[in-house]
Amino acid sequence: MSAAIEFRGVARRYGEVRAVDDVSLSIAPGEFFAMLGPSGSGKTTCLRLIAGFETPDGGTILLDGQDVTDRAPYERDVNTVFQDYALFPHMTVLENVAYGLRVRKVPREEQRRRALEMLELVKLATLGDRRPLQLSGGQRQRVSLARALINRPRVLLLDEPLGALDLKLREEMQIELKNLQRRLGITFVFVTHDQGEALSMADRVAVFNQGRIEQLDTPRTLYMKPATTFVARFVGGANVIEGELAQRLTGAAQPFAVRAEKVRLRQVTDAVPAASMHCTGTVMDVQYHGATTRCQVRLDSGELISAASTDADVAIFPSGSLVMVEWSRDAAVALR
Repeated sequence: MSAAIEFRGVARRYGEVRAVDDVSLSIAPGEFFAMLGPSGSGKTTCLRLIAGFETPDGGTILLDGQDVTDRAPYERDVNTVFQDYALFPHMTVLENVAYGLRVRKVPREEQRRRALEMLELVKLATLGDRRPLQLSGGQRQRVSLARALINRPRVLLLDEPLGALDLKLREEMQIELKNLQRRLGITFVFVTHDQGEALSMADRVAVFNQGRIEQLDTPRTLYMKPATTFVARFVGGANVIEGELAQRLTGAAQPFAVRAEKVRLRQVTDAVPAASMHCTGTVMDVQYHGATTRCQVRLDSGELISAASTDADVAIFPSGSLVMVEWSRDAAVALR
């Protein structure tokens, strides 16, 4: 079976800037695929290249095995959902959803029937007569989804679609989007700078940095086994140990990562557990996050390291405390 989307050495430049720099990837049919990275990393440009809004300066783009590198957007079986919804304010919800069918000159009765079906699918069946401005942000996002899906595209592209929503609504929409994708079996390509969104929804995630893919893996592998210092810091904010401290702890200068939840704080007089790495330092800050408490420790060697615990007794180390910072050798992940 052909990949739903394939990039072969794709490049896109803006003057001297390499927005997309020799990217190759393959997205399977029916996959929920996330492109994750900071602003300017190349993820949105890749999405626009898939949609046909941009033309690559090099390489090949295939959809279902067909070369679409030079095809116009309307010649590609994809639709896009944007962060700002892009709904027509003068149309009702039902008219907005049916718009794509109207452009294709589908008979009026079929337009209405399919638009009502889509509104049922996104749980807005009773709001078809309202205008977009009469809806909440989450409802408008559902209308945008319904409009994009009504033409039954093989691929749905989502460009930061939840960025304008508040935290609670964003979390609810993450669940709804994933459930919707499972029911429809459509390939979703989701662009975000929020690692929580990518990890919670995607089957696989491509982490972008400076126009290139740093790592492409499952969410669990990205989090537990980051390949590079950039991925370790960007996905979950791991502690990265490098330079002289890495040399002293491991005998080699190769950097490594250790997750904050793997780091334990002890009294400096405690015995050091076997098969562990340890340093001493001073607690600089204690942050209570409800489910976890996070301590920032300035090591004697100068580095800042985070330790996260679900144990309330971590507060026995207030700011200014001298502590031992310790983690199992197995928790250290080598980076390149």
